[in-house]
Amino acid sequence: MRVVLAGVSPMVWRRLLVPASTSIADLHETFQCAFGWSDEGLHRFTVHGVEYGCWRPGSAGFSTDARRVALARFGLRIGERFTYDYDFFAGWRLEVRVEQILPRSPRRRYPACTGGARQAPPESCRSVEEFLKLRMRWPLVIVAGRLAGFLDCGDDRERAADFLAEHRDELTALTGLARLDDFDKNALNTALHALDPTTIRLPDDEPA
Repeated sequence: MRVVLAGVSPMVWRRLLVPASTSIADLHETFQCAFGWSDEGLHRFTVHGVEYGCWRPGSAGFSTDARRVALARFGLRIGERFTYDYDFFAGWRLEVRVEQILPRSPRRRYPACTGGARQAPPESCRSVEEFLKLRMRWPLVIVAGRLAGFLDCGDDRERAADFLAEHRDELTALTGLARLDDFDKNALNTALHALDPTTIRLPDDEPA
């Protein structure tokens, strides 16, 4: 499936392989990992006009247990689409399109990423519009120049350490901005392969 973060330019996307037996709960974990999110916001899938997801405090709840709804249940065909919304205040939406339906390979570990581009926006951004304004304000060439200024703070190590400590928050933010166009498929696959679907559990206070 090709998964694209809606409304963001340059495009942020992933191409993911997941088994048909993958549950909605597992797919939620996969998307969180693939886009580097922290799972702190509410979410929902909308497939064939019906909403699915893992219950969280503050959510409206779902009629079906996400751990018991497998992708195979939907009978998705090549070209079909569905959406995944995350953090309703920020309004992040993933548009998902089924590109191929392949036989499962015993030599491949799932879930897996076979392609993609760029980092997802920092979760500190509260909307697509805020993120786009941030990118316009801080294009890579300006970020690089600002970072170079931090590195060139003289030969006095004590003074340099004080300067960097004073500007630690800005330096952290700039480092994140400098990495927005990076995409490390190998690192992502390592993280995806570490997901163990058997460990996915809903909160103990899930309503009956």
